[in-house]
Amino acid sequence: MAAAEHGDGRRVGAALDFSRCSKAALRWAAENALRAGDHLIVVHVQKEARSDLGESLLWQDTGSPYIPLSELSEAGTAKKYGVKVDAETLDILNTISKDKEVQVIMKIYWGDAREKICEAINNIPLSYLIIGNRGFSKIKRILLGSVSEYVVSNATCPVTVIKSFDQEG
Repeated sequence: MAAAEHGDGRRVGAALDFSRCSKAALRWAAENALRAGDHLIVVHVQKEARSDLGESLLWQDTGSPYIPLSELSEAGTAKKYGVKVDAETLDILNTISKDKEVQVIMKIYWGDAREKICEAINNIPLSYLIIGNRGFSKIKRILLGSVSEYVVSNATCPVTVIKSFDQEG
């Protein structure tokens, strides 16, 4: 197994919502955190399970099964989980997998991103998490809440927040 040959097989999580800041966090992870033999678990949270996707209702509490990188670009995967991974994100993930010799998988959750990311840390379990910060203004953080602030305060593993210098939303 690659993890045994190259490293300790850490499970490094990356919270991904397909925003610029979460893609920046993926790039940062590739350059600074990941090493051969690691497993990159991409954690994606959708607000709610769609009722027309019956399986997602079954996985609402535990999250989806692990989705290998090779399946992320397939139309069936997008339909089954209600998520379409964009070309830029796929390129980043494929580059990480190939260049860093890292196994990349995705796990999708449904619900409040703050709570579900913290659940993922414990249930997977993750050794380390990387998350982007959208750079909301103080008022937007008060109104919308900051996912990264909540995760840093409640996570049971080390968390690195990659600050976006372009304000979003």
